[in-house]
Amino acid sequence: MKVLFIGGTGIISSACAELAVQRGIELYVVNRGRSSARPVPEGAHHLVADIRRPETVAQVLGRMHFDAVVDWVVYTPAQLEVDLELFRGRAHQYVFISSVSVYHKPVLTLPITESTPLHNPYWEYSRNKIACEERLIRAYQEERFPMTIVRPGHTYDRMTLPFWAGYTVVDRMRKGLPVIVHGDGTTRWVLTHHRDFAKGFVGLLGNPLALSQAYHITSDESLTWDQITQYVARAAGVDEVDIVHVPSELINAYDPDWGAGLLGDFAHSVAFDNTKVKQLVPDFVATTPFAQGAREIMEWFDTDPARHVVDPRWHELFDRIIEAYRGAFPGS
Repeated sequence: MKVLFIGGTGIISSACAELAVQRGIELYVVNRGRSSARPVPEGAHHLVADIRRPETVAQVLGRMHFDAVVDWVVYTPAQLEVDLELFRGRAHQYVFISSVSVYHKPVLTLPITESTPLHNPYWEYSRNKIACEERLIRAYQEERFPMTIVRPGHTYDRMTLPFWAGYTVVDRMRKGLPVIVHGDGTTRWVLTHHRDFAKGFVGLLGNPLALSQAYHITSDESLTWDQITQYVARAAGVDEVDIVHVPSELINAYDPDWGAGLLGDFAHSVAFDNTKVKQLVPDFVATTPFAQGAREIMEWFDTDPARHVVDPRWHELFDRIIEAYRGAFPGS
């Protein structure tokens, strides 16, 4: 099978590229050639071009055709239109990477299935993904464009912490400073290791039964945000972490970017029914619990102290929000 990845060196796509090569797929990776943290796997064909300059992609691809094309870096309808022009007649399957953040929140019925309504008035990122999905559905209906929609959940690798402030949160933990957890800490969340995601994703490539369909691919493990924070703290060698629970609406008042992601997604409990992808990919099962994932993350960060990147702006923002919250609720 001959497959093209646009991107291929990101958090999610890097694991998918590795597994695709391991399974004997003839993989072509097109990107700008700038990523070194997650290199193109050995055995893949690496072509240098910029999808934001589609003429460069057309030039490096020439007359090549593919069983599947996956563009990992489409975020807006305008970018999708470029792909429709570029890959019509060039692929038997076009895979669009959407997001589980497109599902209506708060969810009225759990677990979430692929038929859960799509709606997100808070987060522009999610609204753009919804618009792209709607455009692809029209393309399939009007011209039989061979599309498949995949909705990753919150997917991580060893280089990524599950916090908006990244390593700054761990720095605060290790210094005994309070850290913010939105809401009351009991919101349930699903974190998926990128190796697990890859097992479900690669099984969809080139599968004609996946055409015109949407699939989410997530772990079945559901944790509270307090548990997630405590797993990271434990992996960082911190026995007790000072958690301050702050309403998402207050966080939004101080930082609308962080707040939009919370109100539109992270602040709502989720659980996913992965039956649909498992029907097509029977061997898909997520086997990496976040307790193990947290240890992998902290081992990577602590292997090189240069990775301990602390952002003073996040420190200052945490302190201001915590001061305001504790001022309004003394003793909290």
